[in-house]
Amino acid sequence: MTEHRPDVLVIGAGLAGLLCATTLESRGHTVEVIEAGDDVGGRVRTDVIDGFRCDRGFQLINPAYPAIKKFIDGTALDLRTFDAGVAVTGRTGTKVLGDPRRSPRLLGRTLTSGYLNPLELARLGRWAAPSLGSVRRLISSPDTDLKHSLDRAKVTGRLRHEVLEPFLTGVVADASGATSANFTRLLLRSFLLRTPGVPATGMSALPMQLAARLRRPVDLGIRALELTGSGGALVVRTDQGDRTARVVVVATDPVTAAALLTTPVPTMKGLRTYWFSTQEAPTQRNLLFVDSAGRAGGPVVNTAVMTHAAPGYAPTGRHLVQATTLLPDEADEVEVRRHLARMYGASTTDWDLVIRHDITGALPTQGAPLVHRQPVDLGDGLFVAGDHRDTASIQGALVSGRRAANAVTAHLGH
Repeated sequence: MTEHRPDVLVIGAGLAGLLCATTLESRGHTVEVIEAGDDVGGRVRTDVIDGFRCDRGFQLINPAYPAIKKFIDGTALDLRTFDAGVAVTGRTGTKVLGDPRRSPRLLGRTLTSGYLNPLELARLGRWAAPSLGSVRRLISSPDTDLKHSLDRAKVTGRLRHEVLEPFLTGVVADASGATSANFTRLLLRSFLLRTPGVPATGMSALPMQLAARLRRPVDLGIRALELTGSGGALVVRTDQGDRTARVVVVATDPVTAAALLTTPVPTMKGLRTYWFSTQEAPTQRNLLFVDSAGRAGGPVVNTAVMTHAAPGYAPTGRHLVQATTLLPDEADEVEVRRHLARMYGASTTDWDLVIRHDITGALPTQGAPLVHRQPVDLGDGLFVAGDHRDTASIQGALVSGRRAANAVTAHLGH
């Protein structure tokens, strides 16, 4: 048991917990953070294996996220970006669609892609227009699921079925079209405003930047088991003894949070990411690849040569390729390699598997109508933070951490 009682004990050193803790420290509160894992980051981690930097699931940071601009030193992250576009593979070859504002050299390929049907472009533009308007108006407007929203907008052609839906499947970890249309528009907003990328040293650079601001290092390898007490004397039973604090913030994954707090367990969506090493890159395009047939074409929902965007993800002379599928997934590695060979038009037999990450709880489901704010103050000194309290994104995780810190400050009275 600790010899003193901090103002706040934060359980979980993911993005939400770390931003909550650093904010509270900056306001003069004493804070301790415990984390069950062997490092900070939660679902935002990077494994370094034989010189390869393999993020735990294919993830990107979008510098258009307001929380990134407000709370993170973007320059220090040294973001390495993909070209602003997508490569769409199919039976007639690979077609490229790019944003001419940020990737003008892709304009020629875009114009000849066969996807620029004027009527569908106009309909899709009208559907997506709220993405670039008022965020407050967007999130408060009537909502339905993505499939029905696009149907109502009469976006029914190849651009939707062969480009937009395959792309979004990997982004929201869902191929059913059940995701909130307004949430999807929020995500599209960030893609339209800025080009996402990865830190030069891997996604772990994001949580590590936050953790470095703490006056007291995170206590790693400590698992919270139970919460008891009340009235400014909360007790957290852990596998290494009890911790006490005036206030407790549970900033774990949603399933663990539900077990500690008896809050509802959100439905979680899973992703599986394969990381392959190869001497020869299967393509020279610095783009995300999707299959125009969607999941009917194979298990891979997206793939990219990471080292085209971030050369430091692999040792000199090697390339690193990520391939992501949805969970649950019955496909094996042989089928994944076969699908990748079709998508890239290159053999994958000599690729080496570096690691495979199965992230069963990658994202909480974001259904319609969109509920973008859930309470973080549960009363009696208990608080909760995480992307399941806001939106299923890095933006949502950071915002929830800040909201929890503000609520704790109000509770403590300064």
